[in-house]
Amino acid sequence: MARLPRLYAEGFAQLAQAQFTHNNDAVVRQLLERQFADIGRWLRLALADTDTLLHGWVVTHSGLTLLATPGDSTSLARGFQQVGRHLASRLQAGGVFDGRFHSTIPQPQRWLLPCLIWLERQPVREGLVPDAETWRWSSAGAHTGSLGASAVGLHPHTDYWSCGNTPFDRQAIYRKLLQEGNASSQDAKLEACLRGQWGLGDDVFLTELAKLANRRVHPERRGRPKKVIVGTGLVPETVVRP
Repeated sequence: MARLPRLYAEGFAQLAQAQFTHNNDAVVRQLLERQFADIGRWLRLALADTDTLLHGWVVTHSGLTLLATPGDSTSLARGFQQVGRHLASRLQAGGVFDGRFHSTIPQPQRWLLPCLIWLERQPVREGLVPDAETWRWSSAGAHTGSLGASAVGLHPHTDYWSCGNTPFDRQAIYRKLLQEGNASSQDAKLEACLRGQWGLGDDVFLTELAKLANRRVHPERRGRPKKVIVGTGLVPETVVRP
């Protein structure tokens, strides 16, 4: 079966993740960690060159994850490629990413904040820190107000702005959401859509997204089409006869 193109719809943010190759090797992990600050800088510069708005990001030993509204259908790919080239030259290695990056388009006002929370809690899930906002190589500190320096090149999404009317309110409300994390069922659905590279949202959103996206936004139903009786024969229910 031919591989589907990466899902894209103009003006919609995407959650995207690229896994590092050989991240279980202790030597590679140490070398990667020395580049974490540079990876964040390379990412912001690469996305700025493609007119991409960066809403959130995190880099850990396992990979690089971001939430961004791409400038066009190739922007995220070019951004990851630029970061990969910089990192490969520093590590003196070949490919640094384990295959293609995966992405999903989350439904605004419903799934975008859970995606941002999931992204910024990656260091907590990996057991690197107990509190997500203390991880320096992410956008968490910018959203909670504890690490203003990490806000360079960041464009907070409108869903984040809706958390409160003032910076203090937004930071306090978002910090509470970040500390609590998503429900396990939310994370499971999010991760499934990310792995499968499908749209993330309710049926109404997916129907509207399908009109704008460059390919189908959800997997096809398994099995043969259902049969219904039309006239004297059995035909697929999607067939209409005069």
